[in-house]
Amino acid sequence: MIYFDVIVAGGGHAGIEAAAAPANMGLNVALITLDKNAMGRMSCNPAIGGSAKGHLVHEVDVLGGMMGLIADKTGIQFRILNKSKGPAVWAGRCQSDRELYSKEALAEIEEVKNLTIIDDSVIEIITENNSITGVKTKLGKEYSCKAFIVCSGTFLNGIMHTGMVKTQGGRFGEPPVAGLTESLIAHGFVSGRLKTGTPPRIRKSSIDFSLLEEQPGDIIPEPFSLRTDKSRFPFLPQLSCHITYTDETVHNILAKGFEQSPLFTGIIKGVGPRYCPSIEDKIVRFKDKLRHQLFLEPEGLNSDLIYLNGFSTSLPAEIQYEALRKIKGLENAEMMRPGYAIEYDYFPPYQVDLTLETKIIKGLYFAGQINGTSGYEEAAGQGIVAGINAALKILKRPEFVLKRSESYIGVLIDDLVGKSTEEPYRMFTSRAEYRLILRQDNSDRRLMKYGYEFGLIPKEMYNELKNREETIAVAKDFLKSVKLKPDQINFLLSEKNISLLDNSETIDKLVKRPELSLKEILQLLNEGEYPIIKIILKDEKLLEQLEIETKYSGYIQRQYELIEKMEKLENTPIPLSFNYTNLNTISRESREKLNKIKPRSIGQAARISGVTPSDISVLLVYLKN
Repeated sequence: MIYFDVIVAGGGHAGIEAAAAPANMGLNVALITLDKNAMGRMSCNPAIGGSAKGHLVHEVDVLGGMMGLIADKTGIQFRILNKSKGPAVWAGRCQSDRELYSKEALAEIEEVKNLTIIDDSVIEIITENNSITGVKTKLGKEYSCKAFIVCSGTFLNGIMHTGMVKTQGGRFGEPPVAGLTESLIAHGFVSGRLKTGTPPRIRKSSIDFSLLEEQPGDIIPEPFSLRTDKSRFPFLPQLSCHITYTDETVHNILAKGFEQSPLFTGIIKGVGPRYCPSIEDKIVRFKDKLRHQLFLEPEGLNSDLIYLNGFSTSLPAEIQYEALRKIKGLENAEMMRPGYAIEYDYFPPYQVDLTLETKIIKGLYFAGQINGTSGYEEAAGQGIVAGINAALKILKRPEFVLKRSESYIGVLIDDLVGKSTEEPYRMFTSRAEYRLILRQDNSDRRLMKYGYEFGLIPKEMYNELKNREETIAVAKDFLKSVKLKPDQINFLLSEKNISLLDNSETIDKLVKRPELSLKEILQLLNEGEYPIIKIILKDEKLLEQLEIETKYSGYIQRQYELIEKMEKLENTPIPLSFNYTNLNTISRESREKLNKIKPRSIGQAARISGVTPSDISVLLVYLKN
């Protein structure tokens, strides 16, 4: 039997990170996937990032992950979303070339030392004394290991639906994985069914783009990865997306197919994503809305396919086609492939710990859609955490758990473990209570120390960060100590029609005025007199972070105070072996949930839905005694 330290099942966005991390940490890793040429394949829309998801990509990058690098090399449009709002919700989004993304993902993963790619699928786990010892594959092979990470995506017993037509598969044109779910259930795990969907693809040359609203990318695009060579970025020509809308005519045509909708007839049992519903679901749930926005996204530079974002559906193909041709700009549209819904197995995530190791089998980890999440970025975030923890366990080093107060990945995993999910989980900025601190611009300052500690970030890159931190400290002192006289700035204030100064004011107080930017204030001063000014203006990233942290210093300080307050609860541990059955003074519901989830701390216990403040008080007294 061939031995690997770590085996990863699945070559999607979770599997890539889960395999690369432990291999880069020096372990011998096998990545078992149905087809290596489908590595990182974008099952749904050809895009990376977006609101809150962009934060996840930046966090994966500074931990030493691959998603940001691959996106930067294959992006055909880059935009920062929500720029009209506060910096907490600014988020990068990249439209990718679907085919090139998979090719680049394979090229990157093949460059990783200590990593073997095997074309096969895992159908059974092998255990001994409740610990993973190996796996069996569809081709009849057996491999032994110390850690096994399941990153199965939508492939576990996947079924695709278009109208009343059902096809077995984990993705269009690809077979499902059978056997692994049953093996896990036999070992005591509980499974469920979820549903997601994808819209039809349209021939690009059949669309009248002159009737549509153009949505170009940023004039000066920003990469995701700090390791991307900005002098060569962007690497590919940039394309525009376009916007159109449905209307009542389109809705009426779609409604004709409701009797043949697997969603409404009960054929689909899995729960779909509430925040990304199908077009038929939107029509039923939002009857008062006369139209719905649709985004036409190019699938690649050399592709004649357009992805119709916002039109996910499982209605009969002929209904989809009829409705498409009533949409503005799509009157002569050729539908190259109908949309479909896909049902697949998942395992409610209360069954994993914050390290993503399962609670039943030691050395077994779940990452990605198997935990009930939706989205490439959520999968990648879990993949890298599972991969790092699998390596740390084998290397007998302390485990890696990210807090809610230090990362979106921490929020994601804490939500999954503590609240579990019965519908596909999607990350939003609103889920992060400390989002002003968890900005995408400071992800390196929050998390790169971990990537460096695990050997996933090069020393020179980490030293550069430390040098910037020293510069930021000096710069903040400068902003607090240097004052501008009224005659130095009043002309600028007058131009902006804001109140003038009667007395001198420090730079940091002036920056707090929403109409003023740090850059224009610094340009009023003499660089020869203050050499730090030249350093600040030369480094756009440094300038941006200084301005944000100065403008919002009061709000940021309040968030840090709240974190400090909550740390007392987070640092009050609960033994994993603790039996809540004896706590008769709390409700039965709370006892059942606490026993099921087995929180690590009072803080985590307090976030479990149904556990009340009075339950926490009882628990604190019991632990103290």
